[in-house]
Amino acid sequence: MTAEEFRAALARLAAGVVLVTAHDPDDGPRGEDVGMTATAFLSVSLDPPLVMVSVRNDSRMEDLLARQPLWAVSLLSESQRHVAGRFAMKGRVSDRLLFEDLTYERGELSGSPLIRGALATLECRTEQRVVAGDHTLVIGRVLRASAPSMESGPLTYFRGRYRHLS
Repeated sequence: MTAEEFRAALARLAAGVVLVTAHDPDDGPRGEDVGMTATAFLSVSLDPPLVMVSVRNDSRMEDLLARQPLWAVSLLSESQRHVAGRFAMKGRVSDRLLFEDLTYERGELSGSPLIRGALATLECRTEQRVVAGDHTLVIGRVLRASAPSMESGPLTYFRGRYRHLS
């Protein structure tokens, strides 16, 4: 099997889109926020409440989550395609510029950005890290969850494109 065959097969699995964020207190005088778009995110357990995200090895986020146990997740709504696209760009500019004009609030527990208008937000603490091929699976305990009442649907990713449910 080739990488292209594997990628084509898995592109047919629809996935929700989230923005994973963390605050790096060691980067500059006030620290810096780091974010990444993820579609490999799921609920692991209800008791205790655990989630998992797959993070590419040698990425800025993987490096930060190896040092910083607190992080956050914003489950993006169908109107937040621009947020997903911005944080999914490879070879992008400084993370500081990516957050510059976004509306967000800081998580009380993690200090990480939580995107306003998201379907739900979670604040997590890393419980376990498992290296799996070219990615690391980061399992986090959910410390706080918020799901504001809204009519918007989820942003999904299917066949290489962002989509929304009709």
